[in-house]
Amino acid sequence: MVFLATSLPLHQQTFSLDHRAWVEILATTPNLLVIQDLDGVCMDLVANPLDRRIDLDYVQATQAFEGHFYVLTNGEHTGTRGVNPIVERAWGGREAVVSNEGYLPGLAAGGVQWQSRSGQVSHPGVSRAELEFLAAVPEQMRQRLTDFWRQRPGLLPETAVSQGIAAAVLDNLASPTVNLNTLQAQLQAAGDHDGSIYADLQRAMADLMADLLNQAATQGLGDSFFVHYAPNHGRRADGQEELWLGEGAESGTTDFQFMVRGAIKEAGVLALLNRYYADKTGEFPLGEGFNVRQAPQHLLELLALAEAHFDPLLMPTLVGVGDTVTSRWIMEKEGQPTVQRGGSDRLFLQLIQDLGDRFNRGNLVTYVDSSGGQVKNRKALKLGHHNGRIVVTEGPADPRDTADPLRLNVVFPGGHRQYCAAFQTAAQHRRPING
Repeated sequence: MVFLATSLPLHQQTFSLDHRAWVEILATTPNLLVIQDLDGVCMDLVANPLDRRIDLDYVQATQAFEGHFYVLTNGEHTGTRGVNPIVERAWGGREAVVSNEGYLPGLAAGGVQWQSRSGQVSHPGVSRAELEFLAAVPEQMRQRLTDFWRQRPGLLPETAVSQGIAAAVLDNLASPTVNLNTLQAQLQAAGDHDGSIYADLQRAMADLMADLLNQAATQGLGDSFFVHYAPNHGRRADGQEELWLGEGAESGTTDFQFMVRGAIKEAGVLALLNRYYADKTGEFPLGEGFNVRQAPQHLLELLALAEAHFDPLLMPTLVGVGDTVTSRWIMEKEGQPTVQRGGSDRLFLQLIQDLGDRFNRGNLVTYVDSSGGQVKNRKALKLGHHNGRIVVTEGPADPRDTADPLRLNVVFPGGHRQYCAAFQTAAQHRRPING
């Protein structure tokens, strides 16, 4: 399939490479709100989160969109594995970030961790008991990983195991996480070429997540948490996400995140819109105390809530930016195909697209190809030539999934560097806009 240049408006196109038009929209649209993921979008995907780097020019460019730019991530702002230390290194120290109000504003931990430009952090809707439970989770993660390797003596050198565990456990405050990138690389180097031991490790971490949910229930917190697999193969009928088992060099699900229930990115879109309206009008359409834990969990209900409370005349043009969208075509035993659609960014991008349709706005879904990083769980965009032009011939989803409702309007095959360069160009030409 070939996707050609077209006279259609950008928000009606699919897999467009017209970055100049994208830049023009960001630079000249007064009533604009960019909602952007982080890892893989403005930073390279790396095996060890501690190795992440962010370009200061990009961070400073976000300031040109003050009041019109928020981040929305399943990672966190704070902590040793958060984005703030990365931003502080880019600026040359914490004092420089604070004095320049250079932190990235928006929602982290799926929507339950809010941060302002000055670095003020809060956890709207999260109780003290929930935070205390979460604080004890990283140690259980370390112990379960230690037990896994003790049951397989000699598989890896002890120093490699200890380093792998240290890299794997992300002691996030509101979303403690096991990241298996480093351990998978070590297993591959040790001869696990078919990925069978790695798949056992994935299953062990899924079992840990189930145990943590059971522990929470015994402490009266049965409705407090859920498990997020990144990337995943969508949600089952019971609402649980589908684990993506690795095979060979393919890593599948690398992040096992124990998260606060309600912390889903699509709910975060409404929370950010609520703040955006308040910034422009002085009033919160959903109430000043609204947070993602009060939001519905399904797209149609989120759309209905938006239609009921947000003034259509004030609705901004939304630009959603992400890098994790998957789909998998499965042939069932009966011969009927089933499609599993997932990816950490899919639903928040879908909501942005649907809001554009409902409110008659030219919302843009923007996709950044992060397959060039160290983490091998992203499918690269396929490019070709048509009439002397470079075109996208295949997207990140299964090509047989022709009914996918999500339109990736603009794509950046060159990854985060190409995206950041375009974003910085838009910032340079963004005109001072009141309101």
